Amino acid sequence: MTNIALALHGGAGTILKKSITPEQEHSYLEAMQGALDIGYKILEKGKSSLDAVEAVVTFLEDCPLFNAGKGAVFTAAGTHEMDASIMEGKNLQAGAVSAISGIKNPIKLARLVMEKSGHVFLSGKGAEEFAREMGCNFEDASYFYDEFRYKQWQRLKNTDQFQLDHSSNIDEKFGTVGAVALDQYGNLAAATSTGGMTNKRFGRIGDSPMIGAGNYANNLTCAVSCTGSGEFFIRGVVAYDVSCLMEYKNLSLAAACKEVIQHRLPKIGGDGGLVAVDSQGNTSLSFNTEGMYRGHRNSQGKNQVYIYA
Repeated sequence: MTNIALALHGGAGTILKKSITPEQEHSYLEAMQGALDIGYKILEKGKSSLDAVEAVVTFLEDCPLFNAGKGAVFTAAGTHEMDASIMEGKNLQAGAVSAISGIKNPIKLARLVMEKSGHVFLSGKGAEEFAREMGCNFEDASYFYDEFRYKQWQRLKNTDQFQLDHSSNIDEKFGTVGAVALDQYGNLAAATSTGGMTNKRFGRIGDSPMIGAGNYANNLTCAVSCTGSGEFFIRGVVAYDVSCLMEYKNLSLAAACKEVIQHRLPKIGGDGGLVAVDSQGNTSLSFNTEGMYRGHRNSQGKNQVYIYA
C-alpha cells in the first residue's frame, strides 16, 4: 500500500507569538488539528485524495478564524467575494471559481465545476448560476458577517488602501486556506480557497483560483497549495514551478520548494508559503515569512500543527 499523507495551511505572514494570545493560539492549533483529523480519516478509509482535500478545506471555510468561506474579509463595497480551486493529479482535471458571493463552500463548487460543467474556471454571476443549478448551499450576508473583519474593513473604508487578511501593518497575514493529499492509490490532489483581501476593488483576483499559480497537482511530481502575496505567485507560476523543478531537473520535493519559496519568489518581491506532498508521501511546508498556519500528518506517524517559524 502506498503511503498516505496530508498537509494543510491557513495563511502565512508576519505571525509573531507576542501578537497572538494563548487563547487565540490554542484556537488556531485546535482548528487545524481538527481539519487534519477529518482529512486523514477519509484517507484511512480508502477514499480519494480529492475527497480528503475537499473535506479539509470545507472545514476551514466553515471556521471564521480563516479568511475563506464564513471568515471571508470585506471588499470595498462591503461584500464578500471568494475564490477557490481544486485539482487531481491522475488525469490533471481541475475546477476553479472566482469572485463569487453567497456560496457557503466555494471549494465544493470548484469540484462541481471540475466534474459537472465541462469547463475549468467559472466566475462571478455565471458561477453562482451554475451553483444554483447544482444545488449548492447559499447563505445570506449575515452568515459571512464577523465583527473583527468588519472593524478591519472600517479602518480602510473609503480609502485606496487594501489589506491582506485580518492583519495590521505589524501583523501581516496572507489569508488563504489549502490542503494537499496523497491517497493509498498513489493519487495526489490539491485544494485552495480564499476570501481575498480587505477593501479590495475592481474584482481583484489573486492566485488561489488559478491552476498552476496557487494550486496544482500532478501524480508524476507533487500537489501544491499556496498562500501569499497573490500577484507575485501569479507572476511566478509558483505551484507549477515546484512541479517543473521536480519533473525536469529531478529535484526532490524539499529542494524544489526551497528553490521556489526561498529564492525565486523573493527575487521578484514576493512573500508567503506553500504546502506540498509528493508521490512518495513526503511533505513540505515552506515559507519565507515569520510564520504560517500549517500542519501535516502521514502513515509514518507524523501528526503536527504549527504557527511560527
